[in-house]
Amino acid sequence: MAGSSSSKPNKPNAPRPALDAPRKPLQVMHISRKEEQERLKRETESKQGTANKASKEAEKSTNSPVRPESSHATTSFGRQVDEESVEGISMADLLGQADRSSTSPQKQWDASPARSVDDFDFDEDAFLAALDENEPIGATGEIARGSVIGIESDGVYVDIGGKAPGFMPKNECGLGVITNLKERFPKGLEVEVLVTREQNADGMVTVSCRALALRKSWEKLREMEKEGKVLQVKINGFNRGGVTCDLEGLRGFIPRSQLENGEKHDSLVGKTLGVTFLEVNPDTRKLVLSEKRAAIAARFAELEVGQLVEGKVSAIKPYGFFIDLGGVSGLLHQSMITNGGLRSLREVFDLGDQIKAIVTELDPSRGRIGLNTALLEGPPGEILVEKDKIMAEAVDRANKARNVLRQKEQTAQ
Repeated sequence: MAGSSSSKPNKPNAPRPALDAPRKPLQVMHISRKEEQERLKRETESKQGTANKASKEAEKSTNSPVRPESSHATTSFGRQVDEESVEGISMADLLGQADRSSTSPQKQWDASPARSVDDFDFDEDAFLAALDENEPIGATGEIARGSVIGIESDGVYVDIGGKAPGFMPKNECGLGVITNLKERFPKGLEVEVLVTREQNADGMVTVSCRALALRKSWEKLREMEKEGKVLQVKINGFNRGGVTCDLEGLRGFIPRSQLENGEKHDSLVGKTLGVTFLEVNPDTRKLVLSEKRAAIAARFAELEVGQLVEGKVSAIKPYGFFIDLGGVSGLLHQSMITNGGLRSLREVFDLGDQIKAIVTELDPSRGRIGLNTALLEGPPGEILVEKDKIMAEAVDRANKARNVLRQKEQTAQ
């Protein structure tokens, strides 16, 4: 029966997708990939064409054959590039490679083979001569010789061999006052100068005749001081402490305590005095003189070693006697009195005694005179018992003593 037949209730079927429904997203992706591939292919072909064209142009310009075994392209910079390497390379890459491959001048220099000093012609003498020619002339304190090449109102130009002449100011042209430079320094005159200032920006140095003269004066006076010389000077001024004078272009000073007539020292202006040196110091520019010491120096000039002198005992000290020799004092040391044993100095001489002795030492710089009476003895200790006899025969005994001294000197030499 239809009505009794067992039948299942009808369920709605799920809708099936239409067979002709378009699959748009997949189609779009397929088309995009294809277009990308075509674009890349076109770019590659374009690059290959550009490279081939550049290769042909390079071949035409250089007429250089291309090896058949390797396919390559030539860039506009004259560099060969393989065609396979061109694919996927832009023009910017090609230009960058060309720039990196180009050799700079520095690289070309670095690539050149190294050369040692022996590969060059090197003359050491010529090199040293070139250094001498370009060496600056005129260090401060240096003495230079040159010739006068020009005269101005304020000074003189002297050629001393530098790249520029030396200039000597008018007040440095000499000691004293120079009124006419043209007469004193005619052109071509050979002069000796002292460099007082080194080269300026123009290569010019400052020179001086006056400074050189002063330097020589100080050197000369120092030698005179060592020799203990007595000099004659003219007094040209005075002050409360003493008098002044000129000596070798330098200003000398004589203190009142070193004058024979120091109470009325102002009256000495214009007079000539004999003086010697107390201090010669070029660093502090001190030149101090003495009239009293000049008298001593003059007496020293009259004495010599081995000479027999006569004087008076002026002082007795524990170490010996001081003998007044007429303006100077000599020392008769206790070790020089006798060759015998001496218990007391007063055994031999007393204050005020007149004695004779031999000069054995002279030191003008320190004012020392060494005397000796032991050389007048015969047997050791004779002077202790025969003092008057020795003094009476002193001249003959001194001659014998001098002969003995000369023999000893010759033996020593």
